[in-house]
Amino acid sequence: MYAIVEIAGQQFKVSKDQKLFVHRLPNEEGEKVTFDRVLLVDNNGAITVGAPAISGASVEAKVLKHLKGDKVLVFKKKRRKGYKVKNGHRQYLTQVVIENVVVK
Repeated sequence: MYAIVEIAGQQFKVSKDQKLFVHRLPNEEGEKVTFDRVLLVDNNGAITVGAPAISGASVEAKVLKHLKGDKVLVFKKKRRKGYKVKNGHRQYLTQVVIENVVVK
């Protein structure tokens, strides 16, 4: 059984006991989170598609920890002008584990 759910503006394919990294959530570590925007559910071949979301379906998860992602270097240059800018970015992430996919 898996579901496609929207979490913090991004869509993820999730199943039970799966760990994934999402954009930073405001919840504390160890806290339970419920995502209500479920777009598709596959229950052993029986596929339910929402328009746009499935009413009554939800995904329950638990926040494991907050962390920062790998550094991404941003380098800008204009040739023959002497313009060079080097910048770095580390995205704030939250690691969650999916505990249950609920369909009513």
